[in-house]
Amino acid sequence: MTSPVIETSKKARKDTPPVGPEASEQELLAAAKRPGETSKRYHAFYHGKIEVVPRVPVRDFNDFALWYTPGVAEPCKVIKGSPGEVYRLTNKWNTVAIVTDGTRVLGLGDIGPEAGLPVMEGKSLLFKYLGGVDAFPLCLGTKDPEEIIQAVKWLQPSFGGVNLEDIAQPKCFHILRRLRDECRIPVWHDDQQGTATVVTAGLMNAVQLVGKKMGEVRVAMIGAGASNIASLRILRAAGVDPRNVVMTDTTGILHAGRRELASGFPEKWEVCRATNPEGRTGGIPEAMAGADVVIAASRPGPDVIRPEWIPRMADDAILFAIANPVPEIWPWKAKAAGARIVATGRSDFPNQVNNSLGFPGIFRGVLDVMAVTISDSMCVAAAHELALVARERGFAEDRILPRMDEWEVYPREATAVAMRAASEGLARLQKSRDEVYEDASAIIRRARDQTRLLMDRQFIRPPPDEGVLLEA
Repeated sequence: MTSPVIETSKKARKDTPPVGPEASEQELLAAAKRPGETSKRYHAFYHGKIEVVPRVPVRDFNDFALWYTPGVAEPCKVIKGSPGEVYRLTNKWNTVAIVTDGTRVLGLGDIGPEAGLPVMEGKSLLFKYLGGVDAFPLCLGTKDPEEIIQAVKWLQPSFGGVNLEDIAQPKCFHILRRLRDECRIPVWHDDQQGTATVVTAGLMNAVQLVGKKMGEVRVAMIGAGASNIASLRILRAAGVDPRNVVMTDTTGILHAGRRELASGFPEKWEVCRATNPEGRTGGIPEAMAGADVVIAASRPGPDVIRPEWIPRMADDAILFAIANPVPEIWPWKAKAAGARIVATGRSDFPNQVNNSLGFPGIFRGVLDVMAVTISDSMCVAAAHELALVARERGFAEDRILPRMDEWEVYPREATAVAMRAASEGLARLQKSRDEVYEDASAIIRRARDQTRLLMDRQFIRPPPDEGVLLEA
């Protein structure tokens, strides 16, 4: 099954000219900077990326008596008598709140809720176009964990799920844990579970391509933030042996001697206890020595990982440098230094390991069966499906994951997640596999066709030539 919207998106575009394999480093760096330069101008031109449009017809002004007063009183009374009817009579079934305090935004750090809003709007756009989910950015004017928790709990009546985003550690762990325990709707933190899901999917295929096994590979994890700590948990569930893992933070390698973490950072302390049984010490180069795999989710580069450290890894080395907006090492430098498979978090390089492959389809599946939570095994199910789609389409060293423009990724991922939720007793609504797939496909297709219609009718204006774009 293909999407007509995806096919039309393959036309050549002036704002993203291709860079050939023989390009110089100067040309590669210029190409890497181009998306940011163009994005700043486009944001000023469009004044935001999302808006609210009606789901119902307005044939004439008499229809407002149906959609608003007096007619709306009747569905209100139904919900009052049976609160679960809110999922049938409103859009709660398809809505997600994207909640942030702006303290850990896309490698930019603590830039505040207003500065984080463009990212959250972009997330909303991806939710809608890729997953058919109506997601709304909610940037909170507080950094207090208890206030964030309370705000999310207050929002529950309006939303079918919550996506926590760009919240600094260590409080992000506490916030997620509390909200998963105390909320009646599914809550997840995309920087934890979303990144972990896609990292796991990419590693499943990368190790197969180089002839190694998940349970045997030695893994160096550079960075001990929300992404890598959660990735370790999901990787363990997918078969990676924690005794083969070494993780670093800004101080150095985590090991059992780092007792300062026992009280101040329990998540890191658990990593100290579960990994690195040999007690290795040092920094990033010592962690990478002998590793089959490096998963870097630390700070933006490009010199966090140096080319001279890569030859110290095992043969057929796999390197994920997924910091945004600039990876810990430029991929062409990593390849030149001897890495066999290299992935980044960016869409303009091969092997994008990015949450955008995960959260739209995962939430689509969660919402479609009204799951009460998003378990680690649901994330593993999504990872297996992502890896399988890539293998079926012909995976390779520069294609370990599906691309965002492959239509079937998202309904298939949604189906895998929904079926796992049902098997674990976490789904309120029971559907067959075929029903989930067909419903998810229809919802996603509608969102994409709606976007195309708005573009064709120029309710969404085409980007003008670079020369006449408004300056940000």
